[in-house]
Amino acid sequence: MPRWKRGTDITCALLALPVLALGALAMMTVAKLVSRGPVFFRQERVGLQGRRFTILKFRTMNAAADPTVHLNHMKQLMAANTPMAKLDGQRDPRLIPGGWLLRASGLDELPQVINVLRGEMSVVGPRPCLPGVFEQAQPAQRERVNAVPGLTGLWQVSGKNRTTFEEMIRLDVHYARNVALPLDFKIILLTPVALLRQISDTRRQRQPAPRTVPGTKSDQVAVVPIASARVS
Repeated sequence: MPRWKRGTDITCALLALPVLALGALAMMTVAKLVSRGPVFFRQERVGLQGRRFTILKFRTMNAAADPTVHLNHMKQLMAANTPMAKLDGQRDPRLIPGGWLLRASGLDELPQVINVLRGEMSVVGPRPCLPGVFEQAQPAQRERVNAVPGLTGLWQVSGKNRTTFEEMIRLDVHYARNVALPLDFKIILLTPVALLRQISDTRRQRQPAPRTVPGTKSDQVAVVPIASARVS
């Protein structure tokens, strides 16, 4: 890792530690009130050059939630190469109250400043993927692990859940080949806007579909595109 990058990581992580402490206290309160269980969620991920490490997050799901659901969802997205929308927008029943907002805003990933201090992650870089996803990736796609995984990255500020798996890989590989201080600063500056867009997208997806009355004009308009889609 370049010295300038490690220096930026340590500075940002130290500045974020007080916020992490406040967030941990808040999550401890939430855990006692609405969802008993550990404050932090730990999961194995793939880091630089394929090395495994344990990622940290604030727990946003029920303690008994099945982790394989996310892995299966990712495999489906890889196979279909459709926009990588999270299950959060589908009112995932595994989420604790308010969990979708923590995830959409990126606050659930705040504990990863510990991973940054350990040198396992950087502030900017490709998101560390699940081992199961990495094992199914093509050799060319694995080039993304040539860069230290990050809290935010080129993919996050380029559409994230609006992009397909192949587009994500292309953006990650581009970053891995072009790591530079100006690019990192640009990504950091664009991250708040990207997070606001993600919150807006998730909130819109979570809204229930409008109810229509059979026989009305609105009902007829709603049916036509669906029928057309099936014919095509």
